[in-house]
Parts: sequence; structure tokens; C-alpha cells
Amino acid sequence: MKNTKTAVLVAVIAIVLIGIAYYFLRPAPEDQAEGPVSLTIVSWGGAYTESQNRAYHQPYMEMNPNVEIVNDDGSANALAGLRAQSQAGNVSWDLVDMLPSDAQLACDEGIIMPIDHDEVLAAAPDGTAASEDFLPGSLGECFIPQIVYSTIIAFNTEMFPEDAMPSSIDDFFNVEDFPGRRAIQDRPGVNLEWALYADGVHPDDIYDVLSTPEGQDRAFAKLDTIKDELVFWTEGAQSPQLLADQEVAFSTGYNGRIFDASEVEGQPFEIIWDGQVVEWDGWVVPYGDNVDAVMEYLYWATDTQRLADQAKYISYGPARASSAPLVAEHADLGIDMNEHMPTNPDNYFSPILLDNDFWTDYGDELRERFANWMLQ
Repeated sequence: MKNTKTAVLVAVIAIVLIGIAYYFLRPAPEDQAEGPVSLTIVSWGGAYTESQNRAYHQPYMEMNPNVEIVNDDGSANALAGLRAQSQAGNVSWDLVDMLPSDAQLACDEGIIMPIDHDEVLAAAPDGTAASEDFLPGSLGECFIPQIVYSTIIAFNTEMFPEDAMPSSIDDFFNVEDFPGRRAIQDRPGVNLEWALYADGVHPDDIYDVLSTPEGQDRAFAKLDTIKDELVFWTEGAQSPQLLADQEVAFSTGYNGRIFDASEVEGQPFEIIWDGQVVEWDGWVVPYGDNVDAVMEYLYWATDTQRLADQAKYISYGPARASSAPLVAEHADLGIDMNEHMPTNPDNYFSPILLDNDFWTDYGDELRERFANWMLQ
């Protein structure tokens, strides 16, 4: 019995000594070799993803050779994709670019992470906390804004006489004086707002009207007036392509994509800023295996300088107040980017501020109705 107790005691002492040795001899965290990390980042594709590549992804990978960023252009169906992956227990996306209304739904469903903004995000250069530096109303419980952008209507100038160019939302709905096919996205958001705006509803009153059955009927009735001339697009890249091919005379689209097609590719497009629908766009973090690596990336990619850097490549405004003074010239074209921003005073004369709470509350119902309307 004595020998047994001695053996046990020796074994315990040995385990303790091994633990102590490991504690003092282990490499410091900064000395530990970091293995390769692959981050799948989901975004919208086209000129927008390219702006993220140049402003964020490529510089970050150069600074962190162990990190590989893989792009996935799945943001148009991000909410459905996250739901499916979560239900299957196989979340393959590490970071997702998503609209705030969809982000709120995903947050409510518990499939993306809540964010402590001041803990996760960098302060402004003057020390202002992130929660005070990001533009008012932009932060969400699970949402980190990246840009201010607008959905606008654009037209191909070659398809109209020089002395009769369209200039308003009313012109978009006026098929008699401004003939030609129109392209709109295959979802109700912004289309229903524009329908009411063109029907005489003031921008400040649109959501009060749209929240009623009568207002919804009114919006769909206005869309019926141009239904025979409509073409529907799904992905953002389709909008400028339809205009360039002259398959349509007008198309709704994201202001940054139209800017890229017009200023970079030289397409004969012009933006109608009247009634632009202004919205945030940004990041959400799914629950997954690479959360620590994602948070390190987000801290860097959403700081003041990085958000200003994206405006060198696309005409979307940065979501931080401290970034705005740093917006300068386009990196390749050398043109002043400030005049192309949605929030430039010359462009911001009749904005419709997209109400994400409204789309969280009414989105499923109106998406179903809109899908049925498209098939009628």
C-alpha cells in the first residue's frame, strides 16, 4: 500500500512539474507560428467587390501573408444562404456584406453575432469611440456599416434626344414622353417607394403610407402603369449591362456601379438623383470557426483610413464621420470623388431614407406579393 501511495505521489508531482515547465517555457503568443487562415468573404460582386479588394482585402493579405481571402458574390441572397447554412450546421461563410434590414432579421434569428462596437472596432484618430464616429443611425445590434450608398435611376443618353433628356422619377414613370424599356430589381424595396413618390407622396411620408393596405395597393397600381415596359434584374452587374446593350433605356441601379460604368468604362450613362434611396451597407459575422481572425480583419478594415480608401475606387460614401474629410481623388482616374457621392449637396436634394425597420416588419409579406405581381 505504501509503495502504491508513493507511486501516485510521484506521478502527481511529475504532472505538476510538466505543467510548470510548459507555462514558463512555452513561446509567447507573438512568437507562436500562425498557420494559414482562409476567410470566405461574401459580397455583391462587380465594381463593388473590386473596390473592397483594392481598399481592404489585398492590403490586408500583404500585411498578413498567412491570411487568404476568398470572395463569394452571394450577397444578393445572403439571408437565405445564412439560414440554410445555419440549419444544416455547416456555416462556410466567415464574413458577409449585407443590407441592414436583412441583418436585423438574421440577428433576431440568432444566426449572426451581436457586436460590441466600441470593443470590436477602432476608435477615430482623435480618440472618438467608434459608436460616436459612425454616422447616426447606422450601427445595428449585429451590423457594422461600411458605406453610404444610394439606389438611383440611370438612363442611356444615346437613347434620348439631346433636348429631351429625363431628369426625374416622374419621367421614369412617363412612358409616353420618355419611351423605352425600364429595368428594375426583382424585389419590392425602393420600387414601391418610388411608385408612391411618383404618385405624389412626399419622401417624408412614404413609409407612413406604405404601411397601410391602401398605400401598398396604391404603389402596386402605380407600378402597373409601366408593367408592360419592365425588365427585371437580380444581380447588381446586370443593371449597367442592360443599359450598355440598349436593351433598356432606363434602369434602376446602385450609384457606384453606374459611376464605374460611366466614368471608368466610358458608357453614356447619366444618373437621376431625384428621389435617390439612401441606405447603409455593411458587415455581419456568422457564427463559425474563424471568428477571431474575422474580428482582427474587421478592426483594420473598418478604421477611418480604410473606409476613406474605398472611396478612391467607387462612389460610395464612408460610414464614419472621420473618414469623410479624407475622401479625395479616384485612384486611377484622378477625378474628385466628392462630387460623385450620394451625400454631395448637389445630389442630395430629394432623398428617400430607406427605413430598415419598415422592411424588417413588412419585408416578407411584400416580397411575396411582389414576386406574385411579377408573374402576373
